[in-house]
Amino acid sequence: MFNILLLLITGCSYKSGLDSNYFCKKLNIECTKKNKRVVFKTSKGNFEVKLYGEKKPVTVNNFIQNVKKNIYKNKKFYKIINYPQVQLIYSGIYPKNKYYTKENQNLNKPIRKIPLEIKLIKETEPRYRYQIVNPSEIVNLTNLFEKGSLAMVKSGERDSSSTEFFFVTNKLSELDGRYSIFGKVVKGIEILQKIDKEDLIVEIIISN
Repeated sequence: MFNILLLLITGCSYKSGLDSNYFCKKLNIECTKKNKRVVFKTSKGNFEVKLYGEKKPVTVNNFIQNVKKNIYKNKKFYKIINYPQVQLIYSGIYPKNKYYTKENQNLNKPIRKIPLEIKLIKETEPRYRYQIVNPSEIVNLTNLFEKGSLAMVKSGERDSSSTEFFFVTNKLSELDGRYSIFGKVVKGIEILQKIDKEDLIVEIIISN
């Protein structure tokens, strides 16, 4: 009762043991808390992405697990949303896509959800299944939407899709605190900016 009251007063996430180790075990993910780099080989060229494994271990290691299973091989960038100063570029396995059933065959099980994972600077563990909406907390996020940011698509208010992701081509502060940002383009941003709908991810290579 005291912990719940403290949560209501301070706005801090309720510590109930639902940390990264809990979710990694539950989802059968080998969670290594280490930053990694991957290379997206696309039909427009290659770009390199740094993944924030130290801060977002569940999201990053779920993504790495998908890469190792080759589920993103020859997948389309199925949706692009254009705003005046920024694009949102989507890819992954999209459950409502007409090719979903065929694509899902190599997953061997239904597509699952993973918890929304958001990290604040002064907290040791990410907050799970918890959106950040308080402006005083948003300024303390470890990752904000900026040029080249990579995030998981939402699956409801408190969860992310385990297979769909999107890039932003510029700063987009309206989305901060609402999505699991787990990486950023660090080389080849000009390639990302050229991506059109129907372009392909030829494959994703883990570089370290």
